[in-house]
Amino acid sequence: MKTSIACIAFNDKKVLIAHRNPTGQMGGRWEFPGGKVEEGESEEDAVVREFEEEFGVKVSVEKMIAETTFKHNGAERLLHAYLIDVPHDGMAEKYVLSEHTEYRWAEIAEIPTLNFVDSDLLIYSQVAKYLADSIPD
Repeated sequence: MKTSIACIAFNDKKVLIAHRNPTGQMGGRWEFPGGKVEEGESEEDAVVREFEEEFGVKVSVEKMIAETTFKHNGAERLLHAYLIDVPHDGMAEKYVLSEHTEYRWAEIAEIPTLNFVDSDLLIYSQVAKYLADSIPD
């Protein structure tokens, strides 16, 4: 079964989300950054590669915090979400986008109200629980 990864970055109880370019199957929707694991590539290497390709910065991978399965074009896929450290928040020094029109730091509670990609909504509750359990008030 093929695997996709989602990159989860937290900053002051907010999570990094990105708005996809308007083309393609999931065009114009919000998502956690990420993509497909290529053949022969580790999931951690895919996280670093995808974030660098999509945002122009090198991240470090902490650990997997959520997982699910979903169907993509009729095929079952794994989705693993990895907690990452970003070198900066992308505000004063902007990220260089290649697959998205914009990004922002969102309150975790607002994600279900956005036009979010279906597969990422499947890991939403796990990501929200991790945030609630890991970051003190």
